[in-house]
Amino acid sequence: MLISLLFLVVGFVMLVKGADWFVDGSAGLASRLGIPQLVIGLTIVAMGTSAPEAAVSITAALKGSADITIGNVVGSNIINVLVILGLAATLTTIAVAKSTITREIPFMIFATLLLLALGLDGTISLLDGVILWAFFLLYLFYLFRMARAGNGESEEIKADRPLWQMGLWTVVGLVCIVAGSNVTVNAASNIARILGLSERLIGLTIVALGTSLPELFTSVSAARRGNADIAIGNIVGSNIFNILFVVGTSALVTPVPFAHAFLSDTIIAVVAAVLLLLCCQHHSRLSHRSGLTLLTSYVTYFVLVLL
Repeated sequence: MLISLLFLVVGFVMLVKGADWFVDGSAGLASRLGIPQLVIGLTIVAMGTSAPEAAVSITAALKGSADITIGNVVGSNIINVLVILGLAATLTTIAVAKSTITREIPFMIFATLLLLALGLDGTISLLDGVILWAFFLLYLFYLFRMARAGNGESEEIKADRPLWQMGLWTVVGLVCIVAGSNVTVNAASNIARILGLSERLIGLTIVALGTSLPELFTSVSAARRGNADIAIGNIVGSNIFNILFVVGTSALVTPVPFAHAFLSDTIIAVVAAVLLLLCCQHHSRLSHRSGLTLLTSYVTYFVLVLL
């Protein structure tokens, strides 16, 4: 127990420091290279913090256990919106770019609906994987066009450090985040088992939240430092990446079972995304009240799952 508690503390320290370094480095890179923060949030930060979900799901597919893919992705996406953005908005008001409200969040809703439609027959097949990847490439093309146009709405950040140094902090921060999430999840799971908690409860809480820890610490750190575009772009980009790339790639490896029970969870993911859109439309920001609404919605969902 004492060793697990020690690893738990070490994991959280790695997450906190890694998130700080990662946000500082990626925001600095965006400023020095003239790339909008929103694009950095939707790409590098989003894909980087989705590494745990990608690693778990794709590795599971390669080992013939693809049935955990949908639960991992859908569960993480729900937590990303309701818990992580809810917590970040509760701590500090988050400004939301116009393009996020009019394009990125609606595309996230579309991607979730697409996953629901493809899973109605009980399997995400090879053809479904190709379809998901086609939309992923389309999404990357959109981000490339947005970066070329330089139509980000974020403010410039003073970046007086060398480019290589900011790049190094970004990489080191990401490594600390991913490694810290693994250490934290393993330690928390061991403590939960010692305390006699069930495997199902551990999966619904510690493991699901564990793979979302990188998004949590990165978004909260970005929001507190005033890098709002990275905070919300991280979550929206991660959710799109989880569905189109993670599920799509898993389906290219082997057919991914889509259990009937996941239909209701995927519908909840759609509802969460729509709720986020509605909250953001109020003065183009996520307020403290919106954050509490998102958190309360997750608590309600979680209680219903346990019943």
